[in-house]
Amino acid sequence: MTAIESDLRLSQLRALEAEAVHIMREVAAELERPVLLFSGGKDSIVLLRLAEKAFRPGRFPFPIMHVDTGHNFPEVIEFRDRRVAELGERLIVASVQESIDTGRAVEQGPSRNRLQTVTLLDAIAENRFDAAFGGARRDEERARAKERIFSLRNAFGQWEPRRQRPELWNLYNGRHRPGEQVRVFPLSNWTEADVWNYIAREKVELPSIYYAHKRKVFRRDGMWLTEGPWFGPRPDEEIHELSVRYRTVGDGSCTGAVESTATTVEEVIAEVSASRLTERGATRADDRMSEAAMEDRKREGYF
Repeated sequence: MTAIESDLRLSQLRALEAEAVHIMREVAAELERPVLLFSGGKDSIVLLRLAEKAFRPGRFPFPIMHVDTGHNFPEVIEFRDRRVAELGERLIVASVQESIDTGRAVEQGPSRNRLQTVTLLDAIAENRFDAAFGGARRDEERARAKERIFSLRNAFGQWEPRRQRPELWNLYNGRHRPGEQVRVFPLSNWTEADVWNYIAREKVELPSIYYAHKRKVFRRDGMWLTEGPWFGPRPDEEIHELSVRYRTVGDGSCTGAVESTATTVEEVIAEVSASRLTERGATRADDRMSEAAMEDRKREGYF
């Protein structure tokens, strides 16, 4: 990379960081009870760093909430608890298993991703949150590309594309009726490469599964899935021990690994730059159910 290319990349990252910090401060000023949704994945970890930039040395003006499917990778849960403790912020854990136990959600297969919607909406209602930060980006998936930075949700938490408001000149409208919510996406204009370059610039720590490591996996529907308490492998699915890493982190039953030897941030950036598949397209089985799988879940209240 030339010096000019390096300067341009740093300039782009500074602009994206400034936009995200502005968005977070705008929400804190305009909305009464925001919350930051945290999955333990790289995007939500970057949101935590941006919140530090926006509000330190004071406390965050919102708690952190994790919707726990119960099918999480152990490395991610360990990282979540340690990082929140380091920050000294309040963590709310909304449990999908509790939603199942109380009859609020019904398990219909190995993946609990779709069940997160009920748990999320119940937690928002219980805590009376009127805004929720998320780490979604427009480059991840076509439904997310349609969404505004301030995404209005109705009283049932549902996304209605026709009700989305224009966002001209970085002016954001958080007005909503009682019971409605605003989902807020400070990373909307970032790409996967931007996120990784920011992680490199800020020396952001990530769970170890984002880097190449040996893991027992099996092949299903063109993806390497990991052994776990959730399901599989089936009798006809052979276990392999490979060097893999994860591009995205979610429910372990439907999040695939990619073969990789990248053990450093710089090596991951090189892999991401060469990839022709989005991270969700390459590694999320739940997004392959139909072309509109993500949009259908968003209309139900999913993030």
